[in-house]
Parts: sequence; C-alpha cells; structure tokens
Amino acid sequence: MGLPSALFFLLLAVSAVASVTAVRARKLLDYEEVFDRQEADRVESLPGQPLVSFRHYAGYITVNEPHGRALFYWFFEAARDVEKKPLVLWLNGGPGCSSIGYGETEELGPFLMQKGVPEFKLNKQAWNQEANLLFLESPFGVGYSYTNTSSDFKVLGDDLTASDSYIFLVNWFKRFPQYKDHEFYVTGESYAGHYVPQLAEKIYDANKNCSKDDYINLEGIMVGNAALDDETDQKGMVDYAWDHAVISDQLYDDIKKSCDFALEDPGQPCNGLMDLFFHSFDPIDMYSLYTPVCTDDEGTSRHPSRLIRKIEDGKLHSTNRQFYNRLAGYDPCVSDYSEIFFNRPDVQEALHANVTHIGYNWTHCSNVIQTWSDAPSSMLPTLKKLINGGIRVWVFSGDTDGRIPVTSTRYTLEKLGLNTAQKWAPWFTKSQVGGWSIIYDGLMFVTIRGAGHQVPTFKPAQALQLLAHFVANKTLPSQPF
Repeated sequence: MGLPSALFFLLLAVSAVASVTAVRARKLLDYEEVFDRQEADRVESLPGQPLVSFRHYAGYITVNEPHGRALFYWFFEAARDVEKKPLVLWLNGGPGCSSIGYGETEELGPFLMQKGVPEFKLNKQAWNQEANLLFLESPFGVGYSYTNTSSDFKVLGDDLTASDSYIFLVNWFKRFPQYKDHEFYVTGESYAGHYVPQLAEKIYDANKNCSKDDYINLEGIMVGNAALDDETDQKGMVDYAWDHAVISDQLYDDIKKSCDFALEDPGQPCNGLMDLFFHSFDPIDMYSLYTPVCTDDEGTSRHPSRLIRKIEDGKLHSTNRQFYNRLAGYDPCVSDYSEIFFNRPDVQEALHANVTHIGYNWTHCSNVIQTWSDAPSSMLPTLKKLINGGIRVWVFSGDTDGRIPVTSTRYTLEKLGLNTAQKWAPWFTKSQVGGWSIIYDGLMFVTIRGAGHQVPTFKPAQALQLLAHFVANKTLPSQPF
C-alpha cells in the first residue's frame, strides 16, 4: 500500500530542502577553501613596500605534479573597480627572462626598484590603473619557477612553455575563480612575440572543446618590440643600424651581399659579419640607442644580464649586448639592485617564493636554461589564425630599440599581407605626438616615439595610454587634447 499523497509530498519537500542545504553547505566549504588558498598567497609584509589600497598575491601554481613543475606568479588587483576591470597577463621573453625582474620592477608594475635604499617606489603609471595585473615567471627555470625533474630542461622550448603556461592559467583561475568572467588579455614584449601568440593559440583551441570550468575568456593579445619572424627581424635590425649610423657603409654592404636571412643557416661568411655587427653596439646599448649605459666606479660598462638570446642548434647564446640604459630620471643599473633584493630570504618569505630551496639564485635571465628544443622561424601563421578567429591583435614598437626595431616590425607586418583599414598617422599624448599608428584588417600597429625595447620603462604614460585604449578597443587620439 502506497504512502498517502500528502505525506509523500511532505517527505519530498523535506528531502529537497535537505538536498539544497547539502549543496549550499558544499558550496560554502568550496568558497571557504578558495578564500583560504587566496589568503595563503596574499602578500602582507613585503619589505620596502609602499602603502597601497589594493591587494596583491604571490605564490606557486603546479603545472605538472609528477615532475614537480611549478610556476611562480605575482598578481596585483586593479587600483580601483576591481570587479569591472579586465585581467591582463604580462610575459617577458628571453627566452628565459623574468617577468618579475623586468615587467614588474622596471616597467609597468605597481612597485619599481630604487637605488640606494632597499625599498620600492610606487609607480603612478602602473598598468593596474587599468586592469587586474598578473605577472608569470615562465618557463620553469626562470626566476623562482622550478622543476624537480632535471630531464625537463632537455625538452624545454616554445611548445612546452606554452603548454605549461596554459595549465598554469587553468589552475590559477581555480584559485581565483572571481576573475573567470573578466575579459582576459595576454601581453608581453621581446621573445614574448613567441610566448604571447602561442599561449593565445592554446587557449583559443582549448576553448572549443573544454568544459565550462576551464573556459578562458580570451579577448585579445598585445606584444611589443616582438620577435615575430626570423627573416624580417634580422633584415630590419641591419637596416635600422645602418640608417641610425651605428654600422659603416662597408659592413652594411657586406652583410647585404653575404647574408640571406631567409635561410636557417646563412653560412660562415654571414655569421662572421654578424659578429662584427653586434660588436658595433659594444660602446652603446643596442636596446636603447640614445640613453647612457650602466658603468662601474671606474667608468667601465657592465652588462651582466641578457634580454634576448639567440638560438643556434638548440643552444642559447648572448647577442653580445645587454639592456641597461635609461632616460634621465631612470637608473641604468637598476637591475643590479633588484637582483640583490629578490635573493633576500625575507623578501622570498614575504612573496611565498623559493619554498623548495631551489639550487640556484634568482636572476633576471636564467642561467640554468641552456638549451631550447623548438622555436618556429615565424609566428605569422599563428597571428593569422588568431586574427581569423576574431582575437584582437595589437603590436607596438618603441622606435629607439635596435634589437627588434620598428623597421623589423614594419617588414614583418607587411609580410602578413593584411589590407589597410586606416592609414599611417600620428597619435597624441595630450599636446605631443606619442607615436604613429596604422590599422590593418584585424590588427593595430602602434609606435611609441622615443622608447627603447622596454617601452613602459621609457614612456610610462604613453604605455599606460596604449593599454587603456587596447582593452577598451579604441583607437588612440588622432588630435592633441
């Protein structure tokens, strides 16, 4: 005999209430766990930090548990309207250089390194004025990021870097799920001309078939002074050096006759000439032609780090020049101070870094990454794929950089073969020309007047203006204001 209908529905209602209560309880526990993990990464007592109203977090995200691979991040909430601002990831290149050492403390982060005192100064032009800002030390072996499996270094290259960075993002969003619905942008400079589009491609492809939980709201990418195409990068570098009176007519003519940069190996005569080419930059800074170099007390130039390294037969080599120049008001030796700072035990404890006691010091560019297994000669096919997929693509170029100069980028974008939607024209920062821009179908190219390789270092106001217009998908001002 069945239950009376009234009793049946009463039991059903009680069961439903119990079920909802259980779900809510589980969700509450999930929220508490997420909150606890975020709070564990919150940075509260960083030595030398100025007082700020926004929160920031740092720590590790595991990307391969069996191998013990984990990537280090530093995340800054937007200075205001956190819930409304997009999320921007910044990547430096190398391959093998730190986004914390360069991007955060020398370029666009909220805290900039100072000389003479173990303290940061607040960057009023920091990119977290316009976005929630995430810095990633990638790949493993860079900065505080690590692997416990030494054989990983033998297969490290572009593809593994992109794969690990994608896994990092999926897991980072699980730790910070409140940003899942925010517009997401990938930005960077230098060899990040590889990192940025490759990571975007991983996200774009994965989004087609992934679960809702793993979906990443990718809107666009932006790269500056970016290594995008080996042939045009090198051709433009040589032409720029001659046009800016760094190399002689004779060396220029010899390179033109002997070097076919479309070849993977242009041969010994060309290689010898290119050695002479790089030596021509020894008295100045290749990455910023018109600013002073870092010198020691005796006036001797010092170049202890590397920003872009050449890849030959899978091995990384210095390009004979380092980045240590600044405009007046900037310290050309600032990297020396940050290297000391990030190796301090109290700083590492505050940042929740080096928790496994890595067997090497923190450096701007990794000394443990010595080989690079794969690097496409051109990123143009990837850029075309992203453009065709509706991903916003902006490319910018500081026009006093000699390493990946504006000439190289112009040659590269010409090679893309895109139609011009809006012709070459100046853009303005208040009453002054900030640079020039051209709009192609699916791509915006912007130059920044008077900036070297690290654009936000030299022109912080223009760089912030660039970011604001990029995330808003607006063209830069065409008239003084």
